Amino acid sequence: GTSDLFATCSYEDIRVWHTPTQKELLRITVPNMTCYAIDFLRDGSGIVSGWDDSKIRVFFPETGRLMYTINEAHKKGVTAITATSDCGRIISGGGEGQVRVWRVQERVAKSGQKTFVTELEEAMKEHANAVSCIRVSKDNTQCVSASADGSCIVWDLKTFHRKQIMFSKTLFRCVCFEPEECQVITSGTDRKISYWELYDGTLVRELDGSRSGSVNGMDISLDGQYFVTAGDDKIVKVWRYAQGDVTHVGLGHSSPIMRAKICPNNRLIVTVSDDGGIFVWKFPF
Repeated sequence: GTSDLFATCSYEDIRVWHTPTQKELLRITVPNMTCYAIDFLRDGSGIVSGWDDSKIRVFFPETGRLMYTINEAHKKGVTAITATSDCGRIISGGGEGQVRVWRVQERVAKSGQKTFVTELEEAMKEHANAVSCIRVSKDNTQCVSASADGSCIVWDLKTFHRKQIMFSKTLFRCVCFEPEECQVITSGTDRKISYWELYDGTLVRELDGSRSGSVNGMDISLDGQYFVTAGDDKIVKVWRYAQGDVTHVGLGHSSPIMRAKICPNNRLIVTVSDDGGIFVWKFPF
């Protein structure tokens, strides 16, 4: 929940950056592996990461030392990952389409050394293709997963059953809850930004997110008034949520943008592109 740090992941490493100085603070290296997805634990105690060797690795953020590993987490690599705000569960998505919920418990040995015990709580099998994005609700009772199979599913994290499903003729790349959690917005390869009503799964609004190429990255501000999109057209766009119009455009990337995030204090936007470029933009409002 801090705006002074952000992390990026790629082939062989995870890097933690200090926003005010724009310097690299930490580099965590795993040789010959690609990190697909990362998330900070909300209390700052760890960096959770999903890798192409099907492992979930969690690192200490101060030293980069390995805290624990979950082996064989998914069959075709761990393509999406997030953690609940109480840091008690990790939710991962895989290349085979499963969404898995892992419970993490900390144990202290008599010697005083901490160990972590992880167990698979549930494997939710509905998606037929890779899971591209997972978001958890504020109260940790539900999560939403977007997949390349053209479906977006809301899961109940108590019963582990599907609450709602949304279909579209697209490979979904990203999904976000709006802050009141009555709606989600999705985007993907059809270049559309779609607003969905959660209680019945209906499509209530569709915007043209881009003129060319897919929308790969999206994030919504904490107050829900604005959201940011970015994608293959190399353009960063800031939208008003209620009005559905673009207020600001950022040009600078020279290759497709893969991810976009708004920092928690609403001051900055961070975008990363295919060529390894990391851009930090001033949030316009």
